[in-house]
Amino acid sequence: MSDRVISMQTLVRVVDGGSLSAGARALGKSLAAVSRTVTQLEERLGVRLLHRSTRKLTLTEAGASYYDSAKRILAEIEEAEISLGGRTAAARGRLTVTAPLLFGRLHVAPVVVEMLETHRDVNADLMLVDRNVSLVEEGIDVAVRIGRLDDSALVARVLGEVSRVVCASPSYLRRHGTPKSPEELREHECLRFSGLTPGREWTFLRDGKEVRVAVGGRFSCNVGEPAIDAARAGVGMVLALGYQVAEDLAAGRLVQVLRTFATPPLPVNAVYHSPRLMAVRVRVFLDLLTLRIPQRLAPAVSNRTNAE
Repeated sequence: MSDRVISMQTLVRVVDGGSLSAGARALGKSLAAVSRTVTQLEERLGVRLLHRSTRKLTLTEAGASYYDSAKRILAEIEEAEISLGGRTAAARGRLTVTAPLLFGRLHVAPVVVEMLETHRDVNADLMLVDRNVSLVEEGIDVAVRIGRLDDSALVARVLGEVSRVVCASPSYLRRHGTPKSPEELREHECLRFSGLTPGREWTFLRDGKEVRVAVGGRFSCNVGEPAIDAARAGVGMVLALGYQVAEDLAAGRLVQVLRTFATPPLPVNAVYHSPRLMAVRVRVFLDLLTLRIPQRLAPAVSNRTNAE
């Protein structure tokens, strides 16, 4: 790859990320190397492209013009490589992916491993965290997200859906009884995790209308696994996503309750930048996700159906 193309890519990543450090993370390079590349580009062009300060980075008038041209040229190069096929369109380079903690470990990580096994010139960074991270600021290529998406300039591809289920252990239900309506949860120990329900209310559906119930309990966590572990141990009831408890439901360690009041499933999406600047490795990984995630979610759907 020519030095000029590298310089264009560097400037675009820096501007999109909002800082030299964000650009360095996105490119997998050191901050010093990225700063040097931008400085050398400015020296070669004979103009200042960026206004730098301790708080923010902005484009000069000349920088804005060059940035727009660079993005267009990089997109045309990418499209030309894709159209040629063969070696010029081979997947290569660093792929950065983020996903929710447990979903990522169970379903996304195996797809990343398959990607690495079939494309030897690809390196991967997988960030598992139960919060939405900024694709631009963190230099992320693909984010797998569960739930309704906010409007943004990003593009989404539907991968499947997951249900929300309330469940408890058989021992807990024997001691405290099985609730027949959402309102009866007020009398139960409810285990909460903020990644799914940030507040103290659980949402249900009755006759097509949303019902919110304020729940109480002595235990809450920012991620799901400890709350599910506590439910399995008989401490209380937990509202979880279907894939998180599918094996427990199938094995009888947990029992679903209030099934008739369940809200519609949540969509699972792959979120990414505009396809005009999409690297081949990202396109290939998205296609693999689209193929594998529905296959991996199918057993959870089957287990839920059997439990019903």
